[in-house]
Amino acid sequence: MTTLALSSADLATLTADALIIAVAPAGGRRKGAVLVGAAAGLKAVPKRRLEEALAALGATGKTGEVVKVPGTGISAAQVVVAIGIGTGPWSDEALRRAAGNATRALAGTKRVVVAFPVETASAIDAIAQGAAMGAYSFTAFRVDTKASQKAPVDRITVHVGDAKNSESLAAISRGRTIAAAVNFARDLINTPSADLPPAKLAQAAVDSLEGLPVEVEVLDEIQLAAGGYGGILGVGQGSPNPPRLARLAYRPEGATAHLALVGKGITFDTGGISIKPAASMHEMKADMSGAAAVIAAVTAIARLGLQLNVTGYVCAAENMPSGEAHKPGDVLRAYGGKTIEVLNTDAEGRLVLADGLVRAQEDNPDIIIDIATLTGAAVIALGSRTAGIMANDDDLREAVHDAATRAGEPMWPMPLPEELRAGFDSLVADIANIPLSGGRDGGMLSASIFLREFVKDSQRWAHLDIAGPAYNSYAPYGYTPKGGTGASVRTLIQLAEDVADGAV
Repeated sequence: MTTLALSSADLATLTADALIIAVAPAGGRRKGAVLVGAAAGLKAVPKRRLEEALAALGATGKTGEVVKVPGTGISAAQVVVAIGIGTGPWSDEALRRAAGNATRALAGTKRVVVAFPVETASAIDAIAQGAAMGAYSFTAFRVDTKASQKAPVDRITVHVGDAKNSESLAAISRGRTIAAAVNFARDLINTPSADLPPAKLAQAAVDSLEGLPVEVEVLDEIQLAAGGYGGILGVGQGSPNPPRLARLAYRPEGATAHLALVGKGITFDTGGISIKPAASMHEMKADMSGAAAVIAAVTAIARLGLQLNVTGYVCAAENMPSGEAHKPGDVLRAYGGKTIEVLNTDAEGRLVLADGLVRAQEDNPDIIIDIATLTGAAVIALGSRTAGIMANDDDLREAVHDAATRAGEPMWPMPLPEELRAGFDSLVADIANIPLSGGRDGGMLSASIFLREFVKDSQRWAHLDIAGPAYNSYAPYGYTPKGGTGASVRTLIQLAEDVADGAV
């Protein structure tokens, strides 16, 4: 695992395989790039050599640009890597992405020093997060090809003015914890479904929380049946791998505020009897990204010692077609008694979440957030990098959006149009799982309308549809790798901090 440290030693003398500096566009009539941050304070000779080398290589300082020059005569590091961060002022997210760009580009390098503009503790936190998230790889299932994969950066040192400052130390500790949580969620998402069926996903929660002040309860299929969890059981009944419901309870002494997190944990989604097209179905191992985010976030919240009560629910099932599978036209009885007519077995995430939402309310939380890769419509509406936020409380929706923005995760507030509810009127049950029209119009919004039916009017609730950003099928960028991304983990942690502070 990548380690993180602070240093305030002379930048030119720090021993490392690579020194990562920041450059920005010169601006005005000047062309090229200018040094910013600690690199601008290098002594005259090494500074001139570095500037000349960057000019010779055509460095511009534009966001995302990576330029490497030999460290000889400039630094004790073997190579100096100039990362373009664009024109300032630089947000924490700009620094986070730049740090991720750098460490991702330096895979195969053991030790690096990151010297970016650092004016606040939050900037140190962001740089640590970005650098550690950029230094990620998943090689658990490689054998013959493992040696050909460049190992991620092993040690990252963030250069600051005072490495012993308590705020700086707290900031890098927070950044380390959050990045570790995101990378853990990525590992879960990238693991093939055959190696992470519902029981093993629940066990992953148990293992990740070992030694932390979190009580974990896991219900197996017999206990789920006895408790009346018809949504989770119905989705999972077609698979030889039975479903699970894991409850993660963090209760620090003296805490009063209470946040509940409910995660969709479909460990593989074939669509069931309403089977999906074959193209890209292999990516449906990522349909448990919401549950992975809950496990990772609760783990980080406990490690950070946040002063609030948190209850996480992992609603885990495998949606498979078989002679035992639930079918279109079947009626399931969700936890709490409400009946659901299944019109499409590929609308299964909302069925397991219905059970989780009703159960979570029995804990009397102040706020419930559910997190799910719920609809393809979310990708159509918001693209592959932005999640949707829907809520029954305007202030909560804005609070989640604000937390996501500060955490650096693109999310966008969306409405809950009342006219969509009529489409769920069933001929035989309390509600259908998709609109009877079967149309795709407003699919992300209508799915939220369905979920709202399982939340009391008095309960503050928000739903995050992370179908787009949970899995990156394209080229890596910034600190985001190809594959599982760990989407929403940082937002959930930030929101928990806000709730603990009484800001939500």
